[in-house]
Amino acid sequence: MDPFVRRLVERLFDPAQPLSRNRHFHTFDNAEGRRALRISRRLKALQRDIEACHRAGGSARVRHGEQDGEVTVEVRLERLKTSRVTVLDAIEFELLCRLNGVREALAEERPS
Repeated sequence: MDPFVRRLVERLFDPAQPLSRNRHFHTFDNAEGRRALRISRRLKALQRDIEACHRAGGSARVRHGEQDGEVTVEVRLERLKTSRVTVLDAIEFELLCRLNGVREALAEERPS
């Protein structure tokens, strides 16, 4: 992930130094800015699903791939009788784990 994109995503998640999309519209008016917004929305949605699953007593599981630091996150949504499977790269997974309540709700599996 581009360091600029990573920094934008971190700022979007930081409650102490919020980065307003409206006030800083010029920052998001390019390919890197749009990519940061897309990643932040994707990770926030995954955070909401993980937290909802955890509160409902469901399971959220992480599998670390053997290639390129790929991480697969599977969230079992019992109330909808479905699951959500998301593939993240290592940096996206690190950013996801920084969000409130995520690390505690995930059960990790390492390849043997």
